[in-house]
Amino acid sequence: MKIAVISDTHCLPLPKKLLDVLSQVDLIIHAGDICDSDTLKMLTKLNDVRAVQGNMCDEKLKKKLPLKDVIVADGIQIGVTHGHLGTSRDPMINAKEQFKGQPMDIIIFGHSHHALNSNLEGTLFFNPGSPNDVIKARFFSYGLIDIHQGKIKAEIIKI
Repeated sequence: MKIAVISDTHCLPLPKKLLDVLSQVDLIIHAGDICDSDTLKMLTKLNDVRAVQGNMCDEKLKKKLPLKDVIVADGIQIGVTHGHLGTSRDPMINAKEQFKGQPMDIIIFGHSHHALNSNLEGTLFFNPGSPNDVIKARFFSYGLIDIHQGKIKAEIIKI
């Protein structure tokens, strides 16, 4: 299963190169801060989407999207949250806390706009960065996760 991971799109236009990729994967995961329903509708026209709300989403999306989600893909447990809820300034720590007591193979989060692909204590922590942020991100990026026969291959793709 090939999964495209995006976050922190903030109602801004998405690069055409990314849109092409999103239409060719098995699933799109959005780790929050979609911000408006129009962007979510556009993504669902491209592919199947699983998304969580972020701190900047409008009220309509906050009512529609969960704060966190658990996805099982080819036997791999994937926790998805934005990373803004918690007591830490580090969204990875906040994301980890959201799934405390639930064994996850992958925890996907966003919020910082900084890409991360790191294993910690047997869990892959994955932040795709932002594909279109011109203020906080060091570079535009998204993530690809390929799950095949219980093996995970994850990479950050710079745009």
